[in-house]
Order: sequence, then C-alpha cells, then structure tokens
Amino acid sequence: DVERDEAHPVFRAFMDSRISSSFSRDKVRNNIVPAYMGLIKQIDDQLGVLFDWMEERGMMENTMIVMSSDHGDYLGDHWLGEKDLFHEQSVKIPLIIYDPRQTANKTRNTTCDELVESLDLAATFVEAAGGKVPDHIIEGRSLIPWINGEKPEWRNYVVSEFDYSATPLAVKLGLEPRDCRLFMVFDGRWKMMHAEGGFRPMLFDLKSDPDEFHDLAKTEEYAYEIDRLYGFLAQWGRSLAQRVTK
Repeated sequence: DVERDEAHPVFRAFMDSRISSSFSRDKVRNNIVPAYMGLIKQIDDQLGVLFDWMEERGMMENTMIVMSSDHGDYLGDHWLGEKDLFHEQSVKIPLIIYDPRQTANKTRNTTCDELVESLDLAATFVEAAGGKVPDHIIEGRSLIPWINGEKPEWRNYVVSEFDYSATPLAVKLGLEPRDCRLFMVFDGRWKMMHAEGGFRPMLFDLKSDPDEFHDLAKTEEYAYEIDRLYGFLAQWGRSLAQRVTK
C-alpha cells in the first residue's frame, strides 16, 4: 500500500489503467499466474523436443543457443499489469547462453552477475560470427569475453527506455506525444526512473529495498544519488550509438 501513497504521477496513471486495475485483483491474479507459468512450461517442453532433434543430428556441437525475452510481466505486482515501468519484474529478464566452442569451457554451468543489456546480443552475435562490432551503429557490447572466462573492463550502469505515447495515458496526463518517454538508469544497486514532461524522478535502493516498494525520490534526502544517476544518463546520451548513422 505504501506504493500508492504520494505515487509518482506517471506511476499512478499506469496503476489506475484498466489493465493494471484488473491484474491487481487477487481473483484475476489467481487465474492468470498459473496460466502464465503453464505457457512457460510449454516453451520448456517444446525446446526439449527441439534440442533432442538437434542432438540426433549433431547440431549441438556447432550451434550457439541463447534464451532470453524482451521484457517481463508485472502480473499485478506493484499494482501493475503488462510491462509499463522499470521494476525488476519488467526489466530483469532471463539470459542463458550455450556456446559449444571449447573457448567457453571455463564458464560452462556458471552464472554472471555483470550489468548486461539485451542490446549486447547483437554485438555478441557479430563477434561470434568473426566480425568486428561497429560501435557507432551497434549500441551493445559483445559478451564473448565473459563467455570465454575473461574479465573485460565493463560498464557501471545500464539504461532502459520506453515510449508510451501510443497509450491512453498521454491524454490522461495532458502530455504531448514527444514527452511520453521514460528512462531507467541502474548501477546494480540504485535505480532511477526518469519521466519527461517536468515530473520528478523515482529512486529505489535495491540493497535495502529489493522489492522496490519505497520511492526515495519523494524527499530531497537522496539528491546526491539522483544527480549521480542523471550523470550516467547524460553520458549515455552522448554515446556514439545515439548518433544518426547511415
């Protein structure tokens, strides 16, 4: 309930949407969550069929397999449905990589806790295929060094963005489509959500509040962390991949 107290205007608008209001009802959750899990199990079962087929033909020895998704689903958590904001339910997605090459033996059956973005997959595939990653076009960074057991100099924050101009919330909030943009900056502990349109940010400390219930930007106490994260967002905005390229 603390999330609804002095909620950020954009967060409040999403919570009050028809879909979120529906998902926040226990009766709906109790029907939807088992169905959602059943669909995941169906994917697992069919992947088993596919992998058996590949093994019979010797294809597991020369095929890189990557399991991921584009976003998670709130399923009623944080009073939300679908994927509207940047809580862990939405942005922390699975990433499982199987690389059959011997160079990956050092990390087989291990996990990596580094800050990874979905955009890194494009760069990873380019390098895996023997190409050179064009960093002025491809925004992500190749994960091959991590797969091979190396420890490259790595990023200290990740960014996510969302354009909600096509939703009814644009009119509800009185915003022009150009301002219906959301950004997240996360450094592994502190997560800031920025909304264009003159709104204050949202801030969460995942060390003390892993469930992201307490928006610390409601007061001025954590202004230093907010300014620091805004510095990362500005740095990201100056990156080569943000240029228009041919």
